[in-house]
Amino acid sequence: MVAALALSLWVAHFNQPSLASSDLPNQSTPLWFILTYFFVAVIVIAVVLFVIPLSKLKLVFRVIFAAMFAWGVFIVTYFKLPTAVAYSLAAVAGIAWLFWARIWLHDILLLIALAAAGSIFGYLFSPLTFMIFMLVIAVYDFLAVRFGFMVWMADKMSESASLPAFIFPKKPGDMGLNLKAVQFSELRKEDSAKREHTILGGGDIGFPLMLAVSVYYAYGLSNAILVGAFSTLGLMGAFLIQRIWLKGKPMPALPPIAVLSLIGYLIVFFFLK
Repeated sequence: MVAALALSLWVAHFNQPSLASSDLPNQSTPLWFILTYFFVAVIVIAVVLFVIPLSKLKLVFRVIFAAMFAWGVFIVTYFKLPTAVAYSLAAVAGIAWLFWARIWLHDILLLIALAAAGSIFGYLFSPLTFMIFMLVIAVYDFLAVRFGFMVWMADKMSESASLPAFIFPKKPGDMGLNLKAVQFSELRKEDSAKREHTILGGGDIGFPLMLAVSVYYAYGLSNAILVGAFSTLGLMGAFLIQRIWLKGKPMPALPPIAVLSLIGYLIVFFFLK
């Protein structure tokens, strides 16, 4: 979270002039639009996973993820490196993940892609709008995990070796394992003490990044760092809840992240802006 936040705000700093001079609707995207977009995307992905055999989707998902990772590398390198070099690094990253997907490479590229997305899409929303969006999605996250929908989707995605999540092996040496070695369905069956990997959803990092960047554009760097710090405390709280009370069972990390982010945002809004 800390690394992604630092990278996202760094890119946002260089990205700000180009965004300000563009035709993008600066922080005016309505709440109903982003909620509709999110839930329509979730429904479409769920229907596709349910209707179409995964054997026919593996390559499609892998190409989409490779393109997403390549895009992320391009965004974070574009402002400090020559354009040709940025394009080249992006192509190398995407191709490397597509044909040589190791856990450490996947985690790094996912972090970069989320930081890039946060630095750009955080510009499109006011902090209040995105804070409300995060709270709504936190409720969805809780219900989706509670009733098994999120676990089902994670099972399906992991079978295609295209899981939009960070993977943390218990043994540092396992960071070099092929991504295909991690199957979410198998992890759920294992006792938490014997589990070889822990998984953290990409949205649990990506959404707080967008909120922090939105705060950065509206209220400045120090306030964005404060909100990001509270989001990090929320993530730490989620870890403690899972470890102490749930004994390693799957849990939604976004609710505690959203609640602590809200506290940070309210401090900024009422006392520091």
